This record gives sequence, C-alpha cells and structure tokens, in this order.
Amino acid sequence: MSSRYITTLGIDADDTLWQNEQFFRFTETQFQALLADYAEGDHIAERLLEAEKRNLQHYGFGIKGFTLSMIETAIEVTEGAVPASVIEQILNTGRDMLSHPVETLPHVPETLERLANDYVLVLITKGDLFDQERKLAQSGLGELFKAVEIVSDKSASTYRRIFRDIGSGPERAAMVGNSLKSDIVPAIAAGSFGIYIPHELTWAYEHVEPPRETPRFREIVDFAELPTLLGTLET
Repeated sequence: MSSRYITTLGIDADDTLWQNEQFFRFTETQFQALLADYAEGDHIAERLLEAEKRNLQHYGFGIKGFTLSMIETAIEVTEGAVPASVIEQILNTGRDMLSHPVETLPHVPETLERLANDYVLVLITKGDLFDQERKLAQSGLGELFKAVEIVSDKSASTYRRIFRDIGSGPERAAMVGNSLKSDIVPAIAAGSFGIYIPHELTWAYEHVEPPRETPRFREIVDFAELPTLLGTLET
C-alpha cells in the first residue's frame, strides 16, 4: 500500500462500473407499448415511477422490485382489466433483464487494476443480492475488491460503518459513483470524499443538486481520471 492520505476507495457498481439504467429505460419503453391502448406513454411513466418509489420500502432496489412495480402499474392503469398475457410479458421482460450480459464501461478494468495497487477497493452497491453477485462475477472484476457490500440503501451511517470496518475510517476514504443522492451526498456527510462520475442516464429518483460548495466534492467525466485525481486529495 502507498502512503497516500486516501487509503480506501468505495466504488458503486451500476452505471459506474457497468451499464444498467439503459436496460431499465428499454424495458420501460416496452412496458408503455404494452399498455398503449389504455394510457399515454408519459402517464404510464409517471404512474410507474410513483409505484417504484412507493415500493422501495417493500421490495428494495433492483429488477425484481421494478418488475413488481410494472405489474402493479398495469393493474392500476387498466383499472384491473389488464390481460393475463400482458402480465406474462412483463414477467418475461423482468427475466430478460436478470439475464442480460454485463457490459463494463470504458476504461474500468484497467483503471481498477491500477488502483488496486495503491488503495483498498470496496464495492458498495444497492440492489438485489443475487443479481448484483451475478453481474460482479460476469464482469471479471471481483478479485480486485477487498470487500463487497450489497446494501439495502446508502446512507451516511452505511458509509461510516463500511469505511470504519474495512478501511482507515471515513475521513481517509473516497466514494466513487454516478448517483449524487446515493453515492456522493451521504458519503460526504459521513466525512469522506465524494467523487462524482456522471452517467448519461440516471434514474429520476436519484436526482439531486451537486454539492459543489462542499470541500470534499469532486467531479470527473471519465473513470480513467480517477488515479490522477486521487493523488491530489488531502485533508
């Protein structure tokens, strides 16, 4: 390990290491087409987002919860008249999402290999346990992480616990991710650096304003910029 101030690097998975949101967007377009006889696409999208937010406390984050929310929305939009064949198609699209090949984002594998020489890498991600384990295994990146934390939600207490138990404490850690709401803001609240790498697609639920006035906030446009940026971070 190096003598750098930052010793531990938390890294988000979906849309930070590999593509994810694009599959949700594609499936949502299919879903709107299935219900086109009952409502306009924008209305269906609004109802689906409401169902997803409402169901987070029951199903958590991930494809399974998304699929159940689609079924619930279909029942609501059709006032209970949704055909069984549509329910079957929704279930099929959910299964397709759970088996979709993993597509890592540009520069991720080689950058992680470089970072693993100088930092303790911890994968910190939300979502369904089985699906996240599947994607990590298929990505071929698992051996680069000292620990993998698949959590129900990301909060300041979550980051404090992880960086205290695995690293040298939150103050000497940085969290990298594409979600300001989940990856950046709570990590900074925990005392860590938050390094934001925007993705072209981000779920509406994750939208908040960047904390640009916060001293521990950083933003880069490409994963390959991480090693250089990390070397500049100090107290």
